[in-house]
Amino acid sequence: MFWRFLLFLFFLIPPQSNAKQEKHFLHYKFTALSKADTLPEFSAVAVADDRQIKHYSNEKRLWIKLNLTEDDWTEAPLEPPDSREWFIHWIRTLSNCTNPQCSQLHVLQRIIGCELEKFPNETVKSLRAFDEYGFDGENYIAFNSDTLQWIDKNPKAKETKMTWDHETERNEHIQVYLRGCLNWIITFNNAKKSKPAVHVFARKAPDDHSKLVLTCLATGFYPRDIEMNIRLDRTIIKNQRSSGFRPNADGSFQMRTSVEIDRNHMEPYECLIIHSSLKQQVVIKWDSICLDCEISLWYLAFTAAIILLPLLVNMCVQWKRLNGQTTDARGLTHEDSVLTDKD
Repeated sequence: MFWRFLLFLFFLIPPQSNAKQEKHFLHYKFTALSKADTLPEFSAVAVADDRQIKHYSNEKRLWIKLNLTEDDWTEAPLEPPDSREWFIHWIRTLSNCTNPQCSQLHVLQRIIGCELEKFPNETVKSLRAFDEYGFDGENYIAFNSDTLQWIDKNPKAKETKMTWDHETERNEHIQVYLRGCLNWIITFNNAKKSKPAVHVFARKAPDDHSKLVLTCLATGFYPRDIEMNIRLDRTIIKNQRSSGFRPNADGSFQMRTSVEIDRNHMEPYECLIIHSSLKQQVVIKWDSICLDCEISLWYLAFTAAIILLPLLVNMCVQWKRLNGQTTDARGLTHEDSVLTDKD
């Protein structure tokens, strides 16, 4: 098959042991919902690397592009061939519901697309195209792109498999879409890279005042995959907690990793970042500052003494100088009074 040839074409260089793998995907997700006393509902979105790039408008009955420029859509695959009406027809068929309104809740879901995994040197590790359905929360049926046949994942899908296997034209359209998806996913992400901004900071642990929570935050990076670890003496610390990937408003991602450390031992901790946008790994050192730790009274007194001591010395000098210029009852200074008495 065409995608197996692509995999063979790109899978030429063996992986390096320290290489960071990238994962990219393009998914079209469809949901048809029928519930009591309402008309069937339909929604669909296209997602590329966790960014929503298209959604289907039920009002306009067309796909609306999001977040991408026209250049990004060069050679982009068309939407999957099946229409909104086709999904509504099939959920009614599977639900044995021919009336506009159904008495029970039923859900038909579909995900169709492709996925790519590669190394930083652009060598492809794996490539996959798929078309899968679920009905009422269970796997239902999937398209086998090698045999060009449908696989029933549920005993209820046997009749559907027999029907869809004979729909030659529809299956050919699916193959065309999957080939276009693979072509696009291979080339699209090459120029889409943003470097992470990295921050390392510590706060007091909420449950143990003898501990600090040391955090490494990376934000603004794209693509999503990143390797981030807190180290001490170049050794990765165990029991780190990760927030997982979180999307930013501009389509980039952020992630934080944190670990508890002893508050009384300010060791030279550091954060190690490996990302495909970076030519080499980045190491950011912690400045040993705790952002919200209480300041002791001794430290406040010591700091106040350092600041106020020069002011006190200056005030004493000024007081002595003024004291030497004292006046008598006639309003004369000491020197003027002596001169007057001699006269």
